[in-house]
Amino acid sequence: MTRLFMVRHGPTHAKTFVGWSDLPADLSDTAALARLDAHLPPDGVVISSDLIRASATADAIQNKRTRLPHDPDLRELNFGDWELKAFTDIENNDPERARAYWDNPGEVRPPNGESWNDARSRVDRVIDRLLETHSGRDLIVVAHFGVILTQVQRALNIGGYETFGHRIDNLSVTEIGTHPQWAAMHINHIP
Repeated sequence: MTRLFMVRHGPTHAKTFVGWSDLPADLSDTAALARLDAHLPPDGVVISSDLIRASATADAIQNKRTRLPHDPDLRELNFGDWELKAFTDIENNDPERARAYWDNPGEVRPPNGESWNDARSRVDRVIDRLLETHSGRDLIVVAHFGVILTQVQRALNIGGYETFGHRIDNLSVTEIGTHPQWAAMHINHIP
């Protein structure tokens, strides 16, 4: 069985929407990183988003594990014109779309951004490719809040609104079994 260990990158401390902006992670909590490393399968294959907050987190936990090249399809949600803006600013400028994006995720997209369904399709494709290429191996995917939630939605077979109700903390692990059927084994586990 191939298991996915979805790891959220270290914190950026940004108080805005951070999607495709390349902000670094704060990786100063070396004890948390050591616990995370010890929790993950020692023979897992590590891959990350190409954004520095994810790739640097992957570097910190790689240890002796096989590392795959960064994949831009594992990037966070593309917030378009909402990028690096506070929710209150977005809500003041476009309240109907802001509420619809979170309350009815699917085809609603930020101006010049991607919808939830777009992001889910993008991430599903790369995860499917990884599962096929590395069948039988544990995959450690270091990525972002939205990326992890796309696979939580897939494993639980729930709607977008219910999916957004799940918390995904920085340096947490969400473990998903993929065979014989998808199943969320642990969501947002902090080692």
